[in-house]
Amino acid sequence: MNTIKKILILEDEKLNSERIKRLILKIKPDAEIVGVLASVKNTVSWLSENQSPDLILMDVQLADGLSFEIFNLATVTCPIIFTTAYDEYAIKAFKYNSVDYLLKPIEKTELEAAILKLEKSLKQSFKPNSQIEELIAYMQPKEYRNRFLIPYRDGYRKIDVEDIACFYSNLNINYAYLFNGEEVVVPHTLEALEQELNPKSFFRANRQYIIHINSIEKIDNYFNGKLKLKIKHSKDEAVIVSRTKASFLKLWLDY
Repeated sequence: MNTIKKILILEDEKLNSERIKRLILKIKPDAEIVGVLASVKNTVSWLSENQSPDLILMDVQLADGLSFEIFNLATVTCPIIFTTAYDEYAIKAFKYNSVDYLLKPIEKTELEAAILKLEKSLKQSFKPNSQIEELIAYMQPKEYRNRFLIPYRDGYRKIDVEDIACFYSNLNINYAYLFNGEEVVVPHTLEALEQELNPKSFFRANRQYIIHINSIEKIDNYFNGKLKLKIKHSKDEAVIVSRTKASFLKLWLDY
């Protein structure tokens, strides 16, 4: 079985690239990180001037555009593992021998499994073009939900997404909490809502909450690297964000 040793990281967020480097060296202590690049332009230049690495960990969104553009401008002859923080690009069907996909925050076990699968498949010739083209077709930007039609008394009520401060789950019932203080039961799971809402506006803070970016009134440090959020006009206790998700919350808010 061939071994992956030389790894190129394409990631435009320093926190993310440092985390990926740490995970790689835990999984493969003998690996060599041959570069960490943040843009399509720099990647195309690097690929033209250097020997191909054994693996590229490639963020979908780089500093100057989508990383898919790299395949139009340079020759890529090694396996790819795509990464991204946004569910709009989460196409779980794409689990090819030489093209894989991981959703941030990347877990060590998932990255290790992806690398092991690639090492097992390296005896095969890597031909990315058809796989990448199909992947790009499925990863085109999609339309997100703008409103909800909610059963209300003897009819229905229209609620615009922009009026919703957060969604939360309590005792297996899911609610939309509006900026005006109202609470409305919604017939959707948080998992389904997470797929339908624009990730630029909504963030899955934990298992119970999806929050709107304009709903955050206050952010406090919490123990063990966690964050505590106060939602505007809400009388509920604070929303706690885990240490792992706290880093991505900060990136999301500072985008």
